[in-house]
Amino acid sequence: MSVSKRVFLKGMVAGVGLIAGVLAAGTASAQSLLDTITKTKTIKIAVPTDYPPYGFVGLDLKPQGLDIAVAELIAEKLGVKLETVPVTSANRIPYVQTKQVDLVISTLGKNEERMKVIDFTHAYAPFFQAVFGPKSLSIKSFDDLGGKTIAVAKGAMEEQELVKVGPASMDFKRYEDQAAASAAYVAGQTQVIATSISNAGLIAQKNPQLGSEYKLLIKDSPCYIGVAKGEDALRAKVNEIILAAKADGTLEKLSQKWLGRPAGDLPLSN
Repeated sequence: MSVSKRVFLKGMVAGVGLIAGVLAAGTASAQSLLDTITKTKTIKIAVPTDYPPYGFVGLDLKPQGLDIAVAELIAEKLGVKLETVPVTSANRIPYVQTKQVDLVISTLGKNEERMKVIDFTHAYAPFFQAVFGPKSLSIKSFDDLGGKTIAVAKGAMEEQELVKVGPASMDFKRYEDQAAASAAYVAGQTQVIATSISNAGLIAQKNPQLGSEYKLLIKDSPCYIGVAKGEDALRAKVNEIILAAKADGTLEKLSQKWLGRPAGDLPLSN
């Protein structure tokens, strides 16, 4: 066989190999996350573990909270094993972007910037700022805050919003930051605190003797589940699960259990 003919044949073999590789890569990329989850019988979900009451480590050292419960619900409805992956506020979106996880359920709010890089399901729970106080203190309306001492962080949105709806006789005690306001409330220096549900959850977890509970809603910001761009089949399936859980009262029960308030009007994604 001539040298030129051998070179030609080698080129042909290499070309066939290259085409096969491209086709294999195309098939792999075409396989959706939902297909992979169904095939492996496992779903990886990013969750918080230091953000009560949505996600935190219990006395048994296992993650628990509202976000964990929703992750468990999705895995159960898909009929697959759940693998939780702890994340922080900083890395939760990159994890789902790069598909290190299939979903992120971590008190994720939806905004224009985030919508450019990931997709969102229907909302599954409220995230909110509210007034919290001991069970022994009866507060049914904003008028009941008249004359009450209220711990707030300086310049916080909670005070700005309360001024719009509460009586002028509210007595705000302003502290340098959220931690200082929380410490003052725990020490009994104020009767109530205006803060986020996450901070209130942390206060309740560390100080159960206070009997602190949700009193009045200041502002609602729903939580959504994050999905990688292009994974429409998985997003649609999760949306089905959320709608069913909304219809049968499951989301309501989870909100009451972990947040101490109704789920409210949870918006649907586009």
